Amino acid sequence: MSCTGFWRRLASGEERGAAARLLGAVLAIPAVPYGLVVRLRALAYARGLFTVKHLDRPVISVGNLTVGGTGKTPMVAYLAHRLMARGRRVAVISRGYGGSLEGETRIVSDGRTLFLTAAEAGDEPVHLAMSVPGLMAVIGTDRHAAGIMAQERLNPDVFILDDGYQHLRLHRDLNILLMDCNRPLGNGLVLPAGLLREPQTAVRRADLVVYTRCSGDKAPAVHAMIPSCRAGHTLTGAALLPDGEVQPFAALRGLRGVAFAGIAEPDVFFAALRREGLDIVATIPFADHCPYGKPEIALLREAADDSGADYLITTGKDGVKLSPYLAHLRPVHATVLEMSLFDSAPLETSLDKVL
Repeated sequence: MSCTGFWRRLASGEERGAAARLLGAVLAIPAVPYGLVVRLRALAYARGLFTVKHLDRPVISVGNLTVGGTGKTPMVAYLAHRLMARGRRVAVISRGYGGSLEGETRIVSDGRTLFLTAAEAGDEPVHLAMSVPGLMAVIGTDRHAAGIMAQERLNPDVFILDDGYQHLRLHRDLNILLMDCNRPLGNGLVLPAGLLREPQTAVRRADLVVYTRCSGDKAPAVHAMIPSCRAGHTLTGAALLPDGEVQPFAALRGLRGVAFAGIAEPDVFFAALRREGLDIVATIPFADHCPYGKPEIALLREAADDSGADYLITTGKDGVKLSPYLAHLRPVHATVLEMSLFDSAPLETSLDKVL
């Protein structure tokens, strides 16, 4: 198990034993001042000591309390589809994490044309713009400035603030908090002792909680007074890059595949592929938001050669970063991940209030 994997199990409350207890005690020391700082920051915004900026259109924030994957990207895509079904012009505001233009305010897509690559704008806004037809996207560390640019040049009716729960500088009309149904608060501690970016009390800022990766009828009641929905994720198929049609996984059964992913929890992705009946002969986890280059491509080629693989398969977010290298690899398929809500009424009611 990698160091990152061990830490995630520890922070999730899954790792037991003397080593886990010792490391947990050590990590609890820096967690105390970290938790105090983020609590005071949130309090300063709540008391009006820091300025909160507004946009002229409704802002719907989607974010989480924990580090790692809770399904923000598929939730943003789902929300964009629901808003567009209501006839709204939708723009997503993203930080542009991992792109070479991170820190700049730029338009990624006007809903028709993609102006920036994943290497420039980061994987998430490009993946969203490519997977949701008509969705506009802008990036900027200053999300307010990015929103102003979008208002002036794209004229959206509503904004989705991607990964916005901690971005308190921008006012939001609806604050959606995503929580993993299986471990909503991890071990309940803040970084680095736990998964939490903020103390548990920050749940109270949410207008709606969406529990992701749910199965069955139950979801944890983290805060009974906040409306909530349950959501599940489904891999619906895979498309041959760069622009193949989405095919069911049955098209790959009987072939040997190498799976790779640069996401927060790659093992979850690999397990899902195997549940689809794919013969995955090797797996390669990369760092979250991995910027693919020659070393990573060489590793993929070596793994495919050594295992006798017929193809490679990865996530949609990874797939948007691979265009320059496809000619040097075996066929690469990118999966399609869709979210569905088991009980969408609380979300629709919340949307009615802000639109």
